[in-house]
Amino acid sequence: MNITLRQLYGFKAVADVGTFTAAAQRLKVAQPALSLNIRDLERELGARLFDRTTRRVELTAAGREFLQSVDKLIADLEQAVQNARELAERKRGRLVVAAPPLLAAMVVPGAVADYKKRFPSIDVSVIDTQTNVIVDKVRSGEADCGIGTFAEAEEGIRKEVLFEDALMAWFPAHSPSSRSSRLAWKDLPGQLIAMTRDSRIRFLVDQVYQSAGQTMRPAYEVSHMTTAIMMVEAGLGVAVLPAYVWGFARAFNVTARVLFEPEVRREMAIIHASGRALSPAAEAFTRYLKKRAGAALPRGLRQTAAEQVPGIHRARV
Repeated sequence: MNITLRQLYGFKAVADVGTFTAAAQRLKVAQPALSLNIRDLERELGARLFDRTTRRVELTAAGREFLQSVDKLIADLEQAVQNARELAERKRGRLVVAAPPLLAAMVVPGAVADYKKRFPSIDVSVIDTQTNVIVDKVRSGEADCGIGTFAEAEEGIRKEVLFEDALMAWFPAHSPSSRSSRLAWKDLPGQLIAMTRDSRIRFLVDQVYQSAGQTMRPAYEVSHMTTAIMMVEAGLGVAVLPAYVWGFARAFNVTARVLFEPEVRREMAIIHASGRALSPAAEAFTRYLKKRAGAALPRGLRQTAAEQVPGIHRARV
């Protein structure tokens, strides 16, 4: 089958106005070219579509039946074009963002609020879940993008760094250890509140202790960083957590110091599925997320390149 849109639009115009001359004027084409298109269409269909007289053309029975299908086809096509334009212009669409619970609480809401002011017709959903689930949902297309700390060579995703944070020691506000601006790992108090062993934070902390020939024996283990902060405020110990916790922890009676020797930084990134075009909605959201992500850190740590800071160990997890 070799039927063109030009032929279909030409057929509909002639059917609507009843003459080739008026149809050619509507389409802004030469009448002979329009007549040739209709003859080619009839030849392709193997049926005559119009009965021609000296004054007017009328649809045949085949033409009337064909017109019903053409009307629907053109309406569907024009609706599809309109939908595509609205998606491209962010006038409609859907965006699904996946992030770990604390990032989902501290960084994502502000970015979504900014985004909705600019694109109110986009439906936004947020999935707060574990990192491995985030990667799976981005790979499968259930989520348009994911936020967090991801392994260097995750298959099926592409990664863009949002910011870098550092591991910090979190103390009760009036702890003696909170008086200096930084704290060496070897000077950490023994009463540690640690994340459970399935946490990437715990993996990094264990690595630091192992490199020093030590084994960490925490006083408490918790699954959520919010729980760790509340236990710190209660005076139950010291927690090693990422710097972006600051956005949550500053509301409580705790303080934090950057840990050094070594200073451990991690890349916080946004991920998308590789090999799949980024939707216009997701592409625009990335810009708003970057603006909000920088504010997630304490002012002194708002740097994006660890290479600018000497003596930093960049975590690869």
